[in-house]
Amino acid sequence: MSGAAAIGSYAAIGDSFTEGVGDPGPDGTFTGWADRLAVLLADRRPEGDFRYANLAVRGRLLDQIVAEQVPRAVELAPDLVTFCAGGNDILRPGTDPDDVAERFEAAVATLTGAAGSVLVATGFDTRGVPVLKHLRGKIATYNAHLRAIADRYECPVLDLWSLRSVQDRRAWSEDRLHLSPEGHTRVALRAGQVLGVPVPADPDQPWPPLPPVTAADARRDTIHWAREFLVPWIGRRLRGESSGDNVTAKRPDLMPL
Repeated sequence: MSGAAAIGSYAAIGDSFTEGVGDPGPDGTFTGWADRLAVLLADRRPEGDFRYANLAVRGRLLDQIVAEQVPRAVELAPDLVTFCAGGNDILRPGTDPDDVAERFEAAVATLTGAAGSVLVATGFDTRGVPVLKHLRGKIATYNAHLRAIADRYECPVLDLWSLRSVQDRRAWSEDRLHLSPEGHTRVALRAGQVLGVPVPADPDQPWPPLPPVTAADARRDTIHWAREFLVPWIGRRLRGESSGDNVTAKRPDLMPL
């Protein structure tokens, strides 16, 4: 076997993005892009000959991911690790993307010593996200570091900044902070492309046209969003709480898919 077909085991580490928040599955857990990528990879193997673990937990900061998930990924020693981390750090006021990147690189060095390949994901372009658009420059700086780290360690890069289809509002869930099921699907397709997997659709396929929205409708939608999602999110941060408190990894072992 060669290329993607040689990947017989995969461990995903990260935060809510990799856990799959915004993409609810039929059993009450989240699905998400990593689970969808695992299916694409499993389809390249004989039946029952692919194992998958998802160690990601919503709300986790980089240091928590390094402490809790990286050692487990090293222990599992899979053919592939996807490493998406640091986004929650970058969102916090006063954090230095240079410092976050240094700690990210140390984790990449550890992971590349244990896994066959480590796929690194950049952050999204937040130009259209009301709460996050002012952080666009900070995210771009962090992304530049991530690409440089990937170059140094010969890691494939899932470049989410360049994935134009997720700039559409429909790629995001109602909270505007997590991807929708379709958004997760498009990320999984792009990740498959990066790994050389034949994918069933183009992740950048244009969305169908939307009906026009009046200014009043847009204003009502924003007010509803702020009341239902923004205010509770700010409240958790002020109280030092995390959406991931008391949450554990949904798939902590490499299990057949």
